[in-house]
Amino acid sequence: MAEFKVELPKMGESVAEATITTWLKAVGDSIEEDEPIVEIATDKVDSEVPAPCSGILKEILFNEGDVVAVGSIFAIISSESESENQVSVIDTKENNEIEEINVEKEILQPLENSVTISQESNFKNSKKFYSPLVKSIADKEGISLKELDLIAGSGANERVTKSDILTYLENRKTTSNKTNQQNIIPTSNIPKTSTISLSGKDEIIEMGRMRKMIADHMVNSVHIAPHVTSFVEADVTNLVNWRNKIKKSFEEKEGEKLTFTPIFIEAIAKALRDFPLVNSSIDGDNIIVKNNINIGMATALPSGNLIVPVIKNADQLNLVGIAKTVNDLANRAKLGQLKPDEVAGGTYTVSNVGTFGNVMGTPIINQPQSAILALGAIKKKPAVIETESGDLIGIRHLMFLSHSYDHRNIDGALGGQFVRKVADYLESFDVNRTL
Repeated sequence: MAEFKVELPKMGESVAEATITTWLKAVGDSIEEDEPIVEIATDKVDSEVPAPCSGILKEILFNEGDVVAVGSIFAIISSESESENQVSVIDTKENNEIEEINVEKEILQPLENSVTISQESNFKNSKKFYSPLVKSIADKEGISLKELDLIAGSGANERVTKSDILTYLENRKTTSNKTNQQNIIPTSNIPKTSTISLSGKDEIIEMGRMRKMIADHMVNSVHIAPHVTSFVEADVTNLVNWRNKIKKSFEEKEGEKLTFTPIFIEAIAKALRDFPLVNSSIDGDNIIVKNNINIGMATALPSGNLIVPVIKNADQLNLVGIAKTVNDLANRAKLGQLKPDEVAGGTYTVSNVGTFGNVMGTPIINQPQSAILALGAIKKKPAVIETESGDLIGIRHLMFLSHSYDHRNIDGALGGQFVRKVADYLESFDVNRTL
């Protein structure tokens, strides 16, 4: 009887670990090939892991709530197959190999044999539970058990997560009082011991897992990047008139609704080709200019949370292709059917705040990207129209574009020129355009 060691598969270039949320099978249960055996949650999206073969679930190596690194073995399946006399795995990587993420490569190391015996025994003296990944990071960075126990955890039952310890390390490096270890900087922007005055009618709502991750991500972004925002008002009358003229025939021909979002994304992709430095990330003292233009679109979920599916190589798609991709990702995002890789790899983000009736916004950069564009609501306004025979007052469709960018690598001139270029593409839209 062969044994199959089931590894946590790679789920996108920026996904290093996942949390076991629900085991769908118990030890001793029969399993069919490709049948889901466990539900996992990453910092990107929730998904299921299918069985690599049919058999019996022999062993479960992690409990619900545990954090598992990509490439780690988390279950063992016994199979009746006689063709396999050797242990098989469901990932292309060799055993004990864990993919490192560039922005964390100086911290994250393979978990196998990463914690020394002395450090392991030290952790056993703690009343708190720490995942192997957290212990590995603590061991490498020289964090004592006393110091680790003082870090505020944002996970289930206040468990310290990878995000918590990495944020703590970042804060520890930048704080001016590095020697005072008792002055522990909390990793969450919400203090564990509230000092807010409450009345009897106030409602206390505990943050869910996704909301905690969003909060940490936003605080981390503001901490890392000096944000600057430039604003441009664009006259999109031609664009609006063209869409009103074409949207019915577009839906009949393509079976898809044509919203404004694909048109905006098309213009943004063109502008990113004109100003490639905006499509970049910072790695230490290096600026990494991205070759691919992968545009993320912030999408509100029914739960009130936010997710950012990514349109890969947006500059290589025509308007029909962008429209189909936008509709597909948005629909599956609301149904919770996105795959981890579909929310990874973004190089620039757009947020359509106009959907909620907002005329403008100051969005926070989606790290490790360098910029984000907020699209305001399109409003009819009186405006001056310049003609060869003189200026006129007319009713025009106007909207604000709000471009937030990282001032470390994007100066005001570049940030302002970029958003102005996006506006130029929108304003010069051809009303006679055909699909």
